[in-house]
Amino acid sequence: MARILLVEDDQILSETLLELLEDEGYDLTLAQTANEAVEATYSNEFELMLLDVNIPDQNGFELLQMLRSSGNTTPSIFLTSLNDIASLSRGFEVGADDYIKKPFDFDELIIRIQALLRKSFNAKNNEVKYNSLVYKISTNELLDAGKLIQLAPQEQKLLSLLFKRIDETITKQELLHELDSVNESSEGALRVYITKLRKVGLEIQTIKGTGYRLVKA
Repeated sequence: MARILLVEDDQILSETLLELLEDEGYDLTLAQTANEAVEATYSNEFELMLLDVNIPDQNGFELLQMLRSSGNTTPSIFLTSLNDIASLSRGFEVGADDYIKKPFDFDELIIRIQALLRKSFNAKNNEVKYNSLVYKISTNELLDAGKLIQLAPQEQKLLSLLFKRIDETITKQELLHELDSVNESSEGALRVYITKLRKVGLEIQTIKGTGYRLVKA
């Protein structure tokens, strides 16, 4: 059960999020001010932080910047009504991993939380076990029974993106952009690379009219 720190001073919203997220199986700690949030991080270890920007004591940007400066690397999502580019940029500059604008759809929030927790878990373990395969995150390598599977550079680019966003649909445009080659980034070439990755044991679904998805093992 993942432990989440929710920093939100809106009583109605915080109570709603507490109830909904606990129903999803998460262990929630609520802080309504920056000082309460700091105290909570001193006495607990969290897998994720959900941070409002406009909170008492400090704003959320200042809070996260301070936590990052002190060595806190807990994945964080800003929940805010601010929608200008400067605020978005500021959020990522101080160390946010994601940003969702109020009012937001609860299902979307859950999807963002699940994706970030999954990436955090993978990063900590430096490898992802996928059926009989092992994907090494730091080296972007795929192994079968300890033996390195030889992949072409373009196939490795796709491999990295597919595992970063495992169980998510990735559009053809995003995949072609990842290939970053005018000559090779045709849909025909993309299909060839995807076929090769399937042959080595990856379950990649074709999402008709959209793109592809690496199915979670």
